[in-house]
Amino acid sequence: MPSRRSLALPLSALLVFLFTLLSSPLLRAAPADDLLRLHQLRLAAQKSLGDFYMYNGMEGDQRYARMIGESMQRAQGHLDALEQMPGDASRALQGQLRSTWQSYRDGLQGLMDAMRSQGFTDLQPVADLADNNQRLMAISQELYQKIQQESGQSVPPLTQKSREQSLLMQSISVDYASRSASVGTSFFGGGEERAMDELVGEFASKLDSLSAAQQNTPQITAALGSIETKWRYIEKSLRNYNENTVPFLVSKYSDSIIEGLEGVSAQYAANQQ
Repeated sequence: MPSRRSLALPLSALLVFLFTLLSSPLLRAAPADDLLRLHQLRLAAQKSLGDFYMYNGMEGDQRYARMIGESMQRAQGHLDALEQMPGDASRALQGQLRSTWQSYRDGLQGLMDAMRSQGFTDLQPVADLADNNQRLMAISQELYQKIQQESGQSVPPLTQKSREQSLLMQSISVDYASRSASVGTSFFGGGEERAMDELVGEFASKLDSLSAAQQNTPQITAALGSIETKWRYIEKSLRNYNENTVPFLVSKYSDSIIEGLEGVSAQYAANQQ
Protein backbone atom coordinates (compact mmCIF):
# COMPACT_ATOMS: atom_id res chain seq x y z
CA MET A 1 0.00 0.00 0.00
CA PRO A 2 1.54 3.37 -1.01
CA SER A 3 2.46 5.76 1.81
CA ARG A 4 0.90 9.18 2.25
CA ARG A 5 4.18 10.75 1.20
CA SER A 6 4.23 8.90 -2.13
CA LEU A 7 0.67 10.06 -2.80
CA ALA A 8 1.48 13.67 -1.87
CA LEU A 9 4.17 14.06 -4.47
CA PRO A 10 1.96 13.42 -7.51
CA LEU A 11 -0.76 15.61 -5.98
CA SER A 12 1.71 18.44 -5.47
CA ALA A 13 2.93 18.12 -9.03
CA LEU A 14 -0.66 18.12 -10.24
CA LEU A 15 -1.43 21.32 -8.31
CA VAL A 16 1.61 23.04 -9.80
CA PHE A 17 0.53 21.95 -13.27
CA LEU A 18 -3.03 23.18 -12.75
CA PHE A 19 -1.85 26.51 -11.35
CA THR A 20 0.41 27.01 -14.36
CA LEU A 21 -2.34 26.01 -16.75
CA LEU A 22 -4.88 28.35 -15.18
CA SER A 23 -2.63 31.31 -14.55
CA SER A 24 -0.80 31.45 -17.87
CA PRO A 25 -3.81 32.55 -19.98
CA LEU A 26 -4.60 35.20 -17.39
CA LEU A 27 -1.04 36.46 -17.52
CA ARG A 28 -1.18 36.47 -21.31
CA ALA A 29 -4.49 38.35 -21.27
CA ALA A 30 -3.27 41.17 -19.00
CA PRO A 31 -1.11 42.98 -21.61
CA ALA A 32 -3.86 42.62 -24.22
CA ASP A 33 -6.39 44.10 -21.80
CA ASP A 34 -4.08 46.99 -20.93
CA LEU A 35 -3.41 47.69 -24.60
CA LEU A 36 -7.15 47.91 -25.22
CA ARG A 37 -7.62 50.20 -22.21
CA LEU A 38 -4.78 52.41 -23.40
CA HIS A 39 -6.27 52.61 -26.88
CA GLN A 40 -9.66 53.55 -25.46
CA LEU A 41 -8.04 56.11 -23.19
CA ARG A 42 -6.50 57.78 -26.22
CA LEU A 43 -9.84 57.88 -28.01
CA ALA A 44 -11.58 59.39 -24.99
CA ALA A 45 -8.84 61.98 -24.39
CA GLN A 46 -8.89 63.02 -28.04
CA LYS A 47 -12.67 63.22 -28.00
CA SER A 48 -12.63 65.46 -24.93
CA LEU A 49 -10.60 68.01 -26.92
CA GLY A 50 -13.00 67.83 -29.86
CA ASP A 51 -15.94 68.16 -27.46
CA PHE A 52 -14.32 71.27 -26.01
CA TYR A 53 -13.94 72.84 -29.44
CA MET A 54 -17.63 72.14 -30.06
CA TYR A 55 -18.49 73.58 -26.64
CA ASN A 56 -16.50 76.71 -27.41
CA GLY A 57 -17.80 77.05 -30.96
CA MET A 58 -21.40 76.60 -29.81
CA GLU A 59 -20.89 79.27 -27.14
CA GLY A 60 -21.21 77.07 -24.09
CA ASP A 61 -23.86 74.61 -25.27
CA GLN A 62 -24.44 72.40 -22.22
CA ARG A 63 -24.83 69.30 -24.37
CA TYR A 64 -21.12 69.50 -25.13
CA ALA A 65 -20.28 70.28 -21.52
CA ARG A 66 -21.89 66.95 -20.61
CA MET A 67 -20.03 65.21 -23.42
CA ILE A 68 -16.72 66.62 -22.16
CA GLY A 69 -17.50 65.26 -18.71
CA GLU A 70 -18.35 61.83 -20.11
CA SER A 71 -15.17 61.72 -22.21
CA MET A 72 -13.05 62.69 -19.22
CA GLN A 73 -14.67 60.07 -17.01
CA ARG A 74 -14.05 57.37 -19.59
CA ALA A 75 -10.41 58.37 -20.00
CA GLN A 76 -9.88 58.48 -16.22
CA GLY A 77 -11.52 55.08 -15.83
CA HIS A 78 -9.28 53.50 -18.45
CA LEU A 79 -6.19 55.08 -16.88
CA ASP A 80 -7.12 53.85 -13.40
CA ALA A 81 -7.80 50.33 -14.73
CA LEU A 82 -4.30 49.85 -16.16
CA GLU A 83 -2.62 46.89 -14.48
CA GLN A 84 0.98 46.36 -13.40
CA MET A 85 3.25 47.23 -16.30
CA PRO A 86 5.53 44.47 -17.68
CA GLY A 87 8.83 46.33 -17.29
CA ASP A 88 10.72 49.33 -15.95
CA ALA A 89 10.36 51.45 -19.10
CA SER A 90 6.60 50.94 -19.30
CA ARG A 91 6.23 51.71 -15.58
CA ALA A 92 8.10 54.98 -16.07
CA LEU A 93 5.91 55.88 -19.04
CA GLN A 94 2.80 55.06 -17.03
CA GLY A 95 3.92 57.61 -14.45
CA GLN A 96 4.49 60.22 -17.16
CA LEU A 97 1.07 59.45 -18.60
CA ARG A 98 -0.65 60.00 -15.25
CA SER A 99 1.18 63.31 -14.74
CA THR A 100 0.44 64.58 -18.24
CA TRP A 101 -3.19 63.51 -17.97
CA GLN A 102 -3.59 65.46 -14.73
CA SER A 103 -2.08 68.55 -16.34
CA TYR A 104 -4.40 68.21 -19.33
CA ARG A 105 -7.41 67.63 -17.10
CA ASP A 106 -6.63 70.71 -14.99
CA GLY A 107 -6.20 72.84 -18.12
CA LEU A 108 -9.48 71.69 -19.58
CA GLN A 109 -11.30 72.31 -16.31
CA GLY A 110 -9.83 75.81 -16.17
CA LEU A 111 -11.10 76.59 -19.66
CA MET A 112 -14.53 75.23 -18.82
CA ASP A 113 -14.64 77.47 -15.75
CA ALA A 114 -13.62 80.46 -17.87
CA MET A 115 -16.41 79.78 -20.35
CA ARG A 116 -18.96 79.61 -17.54
CA SER A 117 -17.76 82.76 -15.78
CA GLN A 118 -16.88 85.08 -18.67
CA GLY A 119 -18.44 83.49 -21.74
CA PHE A 120 -15.19 83.15 -23.69
CA THR A 121 -11.68 81.70 -23.45
CA ASP A 122 -8.31 83.30 -24.00
CA LEU A 123 -6.37 81.98 -26.97
CA GLN A 124 -3.14 80.94 -25.27
CA PRO A 125 -4.69 78.54 -22.74
CA VAL A 126 -6.52 76.84 -25.61
CA ALA A 127 -3.25 76.47 -27.53
CA ASP A 128 -1.64 75.07 -24.36
CA LEU A 129 -4.49 72.59 -24.01
CA ALA A 130 -3.97 71.37 -27.57
CA ASP A 131 -0.23 70.99 -26.91
CA ASN A 132 -0.95 69.03 -23.73
CA ASN A 133 -3.29 66.76 -25.63
CA GLN A 134 -0.61 66.07 -28.23
CA ARG A 135 1.87 65.19 -25.47
CA LEU A 136 -0.71 62.89 -23.93
CA MET A 137 -1.21 61.15 -27.27
CA ALA A 138 2.54 60.79 -27.81
CA ILE A 139 3.24 59.33 -24.35
CA SER A 140 0.32 56.92 -24.56
CA GLN A 141 1.45 55.77 -28.00
CA GLU A 142 4.98 55.20 -26.69
CA LEU A 143 3.56 53.25 -23.75
CA TYR A 144 1.36 51.22 -26.11
CA GLN A 145 4.46 50.17 -28.05
CA LYS A 146 6.57 49.58 -24.94
CA ILE A 147 3.99 47.24 -23.38
CA GLN A 148 4.18 45.09 -26.50
CA GLN A 149 7.98 45.12 -26.49
CA GLU A 150 8.39 44.26 -22.81
CA SER A 151 5.60 41.67 -22.68
CA GLY A 152 6.54 40.02 -25.98
CA GLN A 153 2.92 40.20 -27.11
CA SER A 154 1.78 42.08 -30.19
CA VAL A 155 -1.67 43.28 -31.21
CA PRO A 156 -2.91 41.23 -34.20
CA PRO A 157 -2.45 43.18 -37.47
CA LEU A 158 -6.11 43.71 -38.39
CA THR A 159 -7.03 44.60 -34.82
CA GLN A 160 -4.24 47.17 -34.87
CA LYS A 161 -5.27 48.56 -38.25
CA SER A 162 -8.87 49.03 -37.14
CA ARG A 163 -7.73 50.74 -33.93
CA GLU A 164 -5.51 53.08 -35.92
CA GLN A 165 -8.49 53.85 -38.14
CA SER A 166 -10.55 54.83 -35.08
CA LEU A 167 -7.79 57.15 -33.89
CA LEU A 168 -7.48 58.66 -37.36
CA MET A 169 -11.21 59.37 -37.50
CA GLN A 170 -11.03 60.96 -34.06
CA SER A 171 -8.10 63.13 -35.17
CA ILE A 172 -10.01 64.28 -38.25
CA SER A 173 -13.06 65.10 -36.13
CA VAL A 174 -10.99 67.10 -33.64
CA ASP A 175 -9.21 68.96 -36.43
CA TYR A 176 -12.50 69.81 -38.12
CA ALA A 177 -14.06 70.99 -34.86
CA SER A 178 -11.09 73.24 -34.12
CA ARG A 179 -11.48 74.98 -37.46
CA SER A 180 -15.16 75.57 -36.82
CA ALA A 181 -14.58 76.99 -33.34
CA SER A 182 -13.64 80.61 -32.84
CA VAL A 183 -10.29 79.49 -31.35
CA GLY A 184 -9.26 77.38 -34.31
CA THR A 185 -7.02 79.93 -36.00
CA SER A 186 -5.05 80.58 -32.82
CA PHE A 187 -2.72 77.66 -33.35
CA PHE A 188 -3.38 76.34 -36.83
CA GLY A 189 -1.26 78.09 -39.37
CA GLY A 190 -0.87 77.96 -43.12
CA GLY A 191 -0.54 74.65 -44.87
CA GLU A 192 -3.18 72.92 -42.77
CA GLU A 193 -5.54 72.69 -45.75
CA ARG A 194 -3.25 70.14 -47.37
CA ALA A 195 -2.92 68.28 -44.08
CA MET A 196 -6.69 67.86 -43.82
CA ASP A 197 -6.87 66.62 -47.41
CA GLU A 198 -4.14 64.11 -46.64
CA LEU A 199 -5.91 62.87 -43.52
CA VAL A 200 -9.16 62.39 -45.41
CA GLY A 201 -7.38 60.60 -48.25
CA GLU A 202 -5.55 58.37 -45.80
CA PHE A 203 -8.77 57.40 -44.03
CA ALA A 204 -10.52 56.56 -47.30
CA SER A 205 -7.57 54.48 -48.51
CA LYS A 206 -7.21 52.54 -45.26
CA LEU A 207 -10.96 51.91 -45.07
CA ASP A 208 -10.79 50.36 -48.54
CA SER A 209 -7.87 48.22 -47.37
CA LEU A 210 -9.78 46.96 -44.34
CA SER A 211 -12.82 46.19 -46.48
CA ALA A 212 -10.67 44.09 -48.82
CA ALA A 213 -9.09 41.96 -46.06
CA GLN A 214 -9.47 38.25 -46.80
CA GLN A 215 -10.06 37.46 -43.11
CA ASN A 216 -13.29 39.48 -43.01
CA THR A 217 -16.32 37.52 -41.89
CA PRO A 218 -19.79 38.35 -43.27
CA GLN A 219 -20.49 40.25 -40.03
CA ILE A 220 -17.32 42.33 -40.36
CA THR A 221 -18.00 42.99 -44.04
CA ALA A 222 -21.50 44.24 -43.18
CA ALA A 223 -20.15 46.45 -40.38
CA LEU A 224 -17.50 47.97 -42.64
CA GLY A 225 -20.15 48.60 -45.30
CA SER A 226 -22.20 50.57 -42.77
CA ILE A 227 -19.11 52.53 -41.77
CA GLU A 228 -18.32 53.34 -45.40
CA THR A 229 -21.86 54.65 -45.96
CA LYS A 230 -21.49 57.04 -43.03
CA TRP A 231 -18.01 58.05 -44.14
CA ARG A 232 -19.16 58.91 -47.66
CA TYR A 233 -21.86 61.10 -46.14
CA ILE A 234 -19.33 63.41 -44.46
CA GLU A 235 -16.30 62.96 -46.73
CA LYS A 236 -17.22 65.83 -49.03
CA SER A 237 -17.74 68.20 -46.10
CA LEU A 238 -14.34 67.23 -44.71
CA ARG A 239 -12.61 67.83 -48.03
CA ASN A 240 -14.34 71.21 -48.44
CA TYR A 241 -14.17 72.29 -44.82
CA ASN A 242 -13.76 75.97 -45.74
CA GLU A 243 -17.21 76.02 -47.34
CA ASN A 244 -20.38 75.74 -45.25
CA THR A 245 -18.87 73.97 -42.26
CA VAL A 246 -21.14 71.46 -40.52
CA PRO A 247 -19.36 70.68 -37.22
CA PHE A 248 -22.40 69.14 -35.54
CA LEU A 249 -22.92 66.71 -38.43
CA VAL A 250 -19.25 65.74 -38.63
CA SER A 251 -19.04 65.25 -34.86
CA LYS A 252 -22.16 63.07 -34.79
CA TYR A 253 -21.14 60.87 -37.71
CA SER A 254 -17.54 60.60 -36.52
CA ASP A 255 -18.75 59.24 -33.19
CA SER A 256 -20.87 56.66 -35.00
CA ILE A 257 -18.02 55.67 -37.34
CA ILE A 258 -15.64 55.23 -34.41
CA GLU A 259 -18.19 53.12 -32.56
CA GLY A 260 -18.50 50.92 -35.63
CA LEU A 261 -14.73 50.60 -36.03
CA GLU A 262 -14.34 49.63 -32.38
CA GLY A 263 -16.90 46.89 -32.94
CA VAL A 264 -14.95 45.66 -35.96
CA SER A 265 -11.74 45.76 -33.94
CA ALA A 266 -13.34 43.64 -31.21
CA GLN A 267 -14.47 41.10 -33.81
CA TYR A 268 -10.98 40.92 -35.29
CA ALA A 269 -9.52 40.37 -31.80
CA ALA A 270 -12.09 37.66 -31.00
CA ASN A 271 -11.34 35.84 -34.24
CA GLN A 272 -7.63 35.70 -33.34
CA GLN A 273 -8.28 33.84 -30.09
